[in-house]
Amino acid sequence: MKKLSERAVDHAKSISLPLFDGVPLYDVLLFFWRSIVDGSITTRASGIAFSFFIALFPGIIFLFTLIPLSGFQDELFVIIQEIVPGSVWPTIEETITEIVMRPRGDLLSLNFVMALIFATNGFVSMMSAFDATVHNINRRKWWSQYIAAALMLVVFTLALTVAIALLTGGQMLINYLDRIDIIQEKFLVYLLIAGKWIITITIFFFAFSFLYYMAPAKKTKWRFISAGGTLATVLSIVGFAGMSYYLNNFSQYNKLYGSIGTLLAILFLMYVMSLILLIGFELNASIYQAHTYQEDD
Repeated sequence: MKKLSERAVDHAKSISLPLFDGVPLYDVLLFFWRSIVDGSITTRASGIAFSFFIALFPGIIFLFTLIPLSGFQDELFVIIQEIVPGSVWPTIEETITEIVMRPRGDLLSLNFVMALIFATNGFVSMMSAFDATVHNINRRKWWSQYIAAALMLVVFTLALTVAIALLTGGQMLINYLDRIDIIQEKFLVYLLIAGKWIITITIFFFAFSFLYYMAPAKKTKWRFISAGGTLATVLSIVGFAGMSYYLNNFSQYNKLYGSIGTLLAILFLMYVMSLILLIGFELNASIYQAHTYQEDD
């Protein structure tokens, strides 16, 4: 057993994975383990989750008030239902339905301002959590954080708009082609649906990659296509699937807390995603730190 572990260590010291910048796997794992154990990662994830949680509902209200097209809203309903866990969906559906059925145009500006402020603070909280890493990286000043947060919010809003348009438009096109019998083979329908989810995964990947590239200070050299972005994308898919299975089969939130249990489930889901976001960042920071040590030697 001892010889096997020694061989594994020697092998890890001699290989480097793609996107690791030539740094041995063993060195990266040493820094990565330290960042997870000593980096208060759960506390930092809690701060990110709460900051974005309070921006969630003003953003949803603003989005559905801004988009009056009923067909578009119906398809957006379907996509949200497919993404969130089944036990969480009824309360979300009830809230969004009330917004759509009884729109408050007078509150549109207020919701926009609230969503803007809370979302900006969410990105600032995320960058502060990144800066709290145990690794030696360049950090932004507070005013630079807010400028970067505003820029990221604009880019993310545009990307989210394009993503929603692609997903809802794609689903509407699939339903239309299926209804008029242009697509007669079910295999083609499944193929188009698979293509829609490939687009979704790609959006996740580029979202993580953009955050990891933009959030650190400019003096820090980060890859856009990074190992951390790849890991975070894979973990987010596993995390969503695992959370959905847990909430649908084992969770007793709604029985214990009633409708407020849905809010707890959403916050828990956002906490898991924030944890994944930090894990991907710490992998990138570990590669950067190990690469810096390698250059110094």
